[in-house]
Amino acid sequence: MAATASPRSTGSPKLDKVVQKTSAKTPEKLSGVALYSRFALAGAVCCSVTHGALTPVDVVKTRIQLDPVTYNKGLVGGFRQVIANEGASALLTGFGPTAFGYFLQGAFKFGGYELFKQQFINYLGYESASKNRTAIYLASSAAAEFFADIALCPLEATRIRLVSEPTFASGLFSGFGRIARQEGLGAFYSGFGPILFKQVPYTMAKFVVYEKVSELVYQQIDKSKTSDRMATVINLGSGLMAGFAAAIISQPADTMLSKINKTKGLPGEGTTSRLIKIAKELGLRGSYTGIGARLFMVGTLTAGQFAIYGDIKKYLGATGGVEIAK
Repeated sequence: MAATASPRSTGSPKLDKVVQKTSAKTPEKLSGVALYSRFALAGAVCCSVTHGALTPVDVVKTRIQLDPVTYNKGLVGGFRQVIANEGASALLTGFGPTAFGYFLQGAFKFGGYELFKQQFINYLGYESASKNRTAIYLASSAAAEFFADIALCPLEATRIRLVSEPTFASGLFSGFGRIARQEGLGAFYSGFGPILFKQVPYTMAKFVVYEKVSELVYQQIDKSKTSDRMATVINLGSGLMAGFAAAIISQPADTMLSKINKTKGLPGEGTTSRLIKIAKELGLRGSYTGIGARLFMVGTLTAGQFAIYGDIKKYLGATGGVEIAK
């Protein structure tokens, strides 16, 4: 009696060997938790590394926003002032909450963006999703950022307090604990409105500009033939353009966030009334205080984020996402 071919057999032993070798060389596409946990890890690492590395720039930027009278010599002059007055170590103030806060935020932001994008594609169907991809990029990034900010807000409040008041606490845990004891847990979310106002438009601009610039580049270059090195360069360039756009859009809210987290409000003063008061004091010109430092910071870190994110995704084998760019 002839042997029965296995369900995956072609019926030809020689052809079966060829198929098996080809399958072994082709990476298995992931899905579900295995895929999105990798997206989240890649996002967490890229945000933590880039924000942590740019802590000195963030320290100077925050000082310029909070005390423009003293720190009125631009980014380079601000570095010199901080070092002259407090020593070089002051440039790393808030490193702990920055690195940890953006690790959490990056996981929710990038992982959430990929997840929500896939849900919209599933709901609309591929053709409809491709035609309406800009709306999908905007909606997916906004939804992801909302949840990311819930995780980030307490750490960002702690960071700003440490930077604005160097003697407030020695680091993340002592600063976090002091705010909780003296002002209550609600103090960590006094800046939640401004952080949403800042981060949601920021992230929407960041992802949609990145996607659009990448799409334009790959209309000129065959993506399937692009080397890993060239893909990283494209991610860097697209991320840089995305960072500039995101910084300009979100600058007023970033300044307000720094102001509202600098000190606690007056007794009985609500967050909304504080925001209105700060906005009136700043004006449009004042709300763009420190924009030079922030353009440099956000452009650099966004370029770095997308480059690192793309490379880590490749390393982790996170290749199961659906592309809707034309």
